[in-house]
Amino acid sequence: MFPTKALSQQTMAPEELKADKKACRKIGPCGVGKKALYLNSFYIDRCYYIPYGAITRVFKRVAMSKGGFTGKGVFATMPYLVVIYDNGQEKQCNFKHEEHVDEILSLIEQNHPRIKTISAEGERKRAERLAAEAAKPKPVLTKEALAEINHLKAAREYLEKRPSLYSSLSRAAKAKRVNERSNPAYRWVALTIVLMGLVATAYGIWLLVSKGEFGMYFTLFGLAAIFFFAGANVLPTKRNNKAYIEKQWADACATMGQHIKTFDDNGRAFPVPQHYAHPNTLTRMIRVIEEGKIQDSEAAFAKVKVDLKALNSDVTVSQEEYDEVMAIKPMFLVMDYQ
Repeated sequence: MFPTKALSQQTMAPEELKADKKACRKIGPCGVGKKALYLNSFYIDRCYYIPYGAITRVFKRVAMSKGGFTGKGVFATMPYLVVIYDNGQEKQCNFKHEEHVDEILSLIEQNHPRIKTISAEGERKRAERLAAEAAKPKPVLTKEALAEINHLKAAREYLEKRPSLYSSLSRAAKAKRVNERSNPAYRWVALTIVLMGLVATAYGIWLLVSKGEFGMYFTLFGLAAIFFFAGANVLPTKRNNKAYIEKQWADACATMGQHIKTFDDNGRAFPVPQHYAHPNTLTRMIRVIEEGKIQDSEAAFAKVKVDLKALNSDVTVSQEEYDEVMAIKPMFLVMDYQ
């Protein structure tokens, strides 16, 4: 068991730390406790901690791709959780799954509103965007358009009462999209390499025991292959295969379908199909109608499809739009925008 070290000047008593870490909510390699945030090193989960009193800012950074918050693209693949503490010190934690970073930020936003959950640069750009939007003349909306906006807002509020449902839908769509775009042969190649790694590790250990000269090299190679491919989620497993992923998507759609059946806005049904039922979809539809050119939900939904289809790795987006799009675009992709 590795000891948990404080990164900040502010620390916790050993017994207090032990109890808080034990009860923390484990999310990916990090953990969210009541009194501290638990962070990982490159290899070891939750081996550091920072009390919330020492944290000033926590935000997401996406790197090593055209996406992220460099302003380009919407297909970033390497997310990080960045924590700013002790008047400017920074700790960056790597994650496999972007939704884990989002979950941590959501919990911090709910339970510690004092801590900012956006980067300083993102905060500046948001202020500039809001100021620019406020300066724009607002179109005069018809009664029909206002009624549609109220209908969409009611639907969005209805979804937001059960966030686990639309989160599962988004997560299942992402997994399905990745599976569809991955060459199945790569997984079996990865499995072959891991098996070779096991053989190399066993041979290396045998050489070490028998005082062979190259035993350490074989051992390190084998362990490296095993850890890399096991950690990269490339290997075919019980939960990483086409049948399981397809079932998760079908179940998520079915569960959402049952949920939106009970929606009733003065006799009006839910405005989008179950496989697109996400607050971000409705937010983008509301935005389209507020522009004053479209009057009804059906046309707004069609416009949202066109806009999402146009977004690719060459399009410049803000941090906020990146997060918004990444939650829903996989749903549209796996359904081929139908």
